[in-house]
This record gives sequence, structure tokens and C-alpha cells, in this order.
Amino acid sequence: MRNMPPSKNLEEKIYSTFSEVASSIGYSPLHGRIIGVLLVKGKPLSLQEIAKETSYSTSMISLSLDLLEVLGVIKKIKKTGDRQLYITLQGDLLEILKNAIVTKVTKSVSSTLADFQESRAGLKSLPQEQKKETERTLDILEKEIKRLDRYVKLLGKIRLP
Repeated sequence: MRNMPPSKNLEEKIYSTFSEVASSIGYSPLHGRIIGVLLVKGKPLSLQEIAKETSYSTSMISLSLDLLEVLGVIKKIKKTGDRQLYITLQGDLLEILKNAIVTKVTKSVSSTLADFQESRAGLKSLPQEQKKETERTLDILEKEIKRLDRYVKLLGKIRLP
């Protein structure tokens, strides 16, 4: 980044920041870079333009775009008289980020609760004292995870100003 023009240096910092945010909530750093590129450029970009800006292959970009489209972050569009596919940001970025966090945490909560049920099934073979202590621990953890689930569902309902 030393020999980059100041504008490119700033763009790279923005891309890195979005990449880190995506990673912190459990998504690929590439998802964040794509969002950063689209935000910085402020216009629909082709797959090839995004690949050039992110330094990723078009096949990696294409795979990442599919998830971003499902999450409602981007929209794929065709321009009249142009064979290329263009990508644009869709919706409010903070609302999308909130939804991504809610989706990720909800999935994790469901997985954890299923793991707890599986763990309970395996307690039958334990000595009675150990079984009782483990069940007590699972009850506490399950209660807290269900509490988290309620808060995340409330977060999902809140509309950002």
C-alpha cells in the first residue's frame, strides 16, 4: 500500500474494513470486499470489474455473489444491449448487516440447541451423580441460549432509523 496513490490507499482501507466486518460475523472476507467495492464505486459493476478491484477470480466472485443475492445485499442486473451481468447494492446497508447478524446467530442458536438435545440423549450411560450434574449444566446453558434467541428475534424486528 506504500506506493499506491492516496485514493487507492483509501479504497483498500475501506475494502479491508468491510472484509474484517464480514469475517467478524462469520462470513467470508470476500463478501465484505465485494460490498466495499460496490459502495466505493457507487454504481453497478460487472463481474470482471469486481474481480479486478478485489483481486479475486471471477469464479470466486460469482460464488460469493450468489450468497449476497440470497441475503438481499446485492442485485444482479442486465443492461439493454450489453451481454454482461452487472451487480449493484440493494437496500439499506445497516439493515442488511443487522439481518446478516440475526441470520447467523439464529442458525448458531438452532445448531447449539440441537447439540444439547443430542448430548442429553447420550447421558443415559453416565453414573447417576454425573448424569444429574451434566443435566443441570445443560439446563443452565439451554436457558441462556434460549434467552439469547429471544433477544436476537427482537433485534430482527427492530427497524433502524
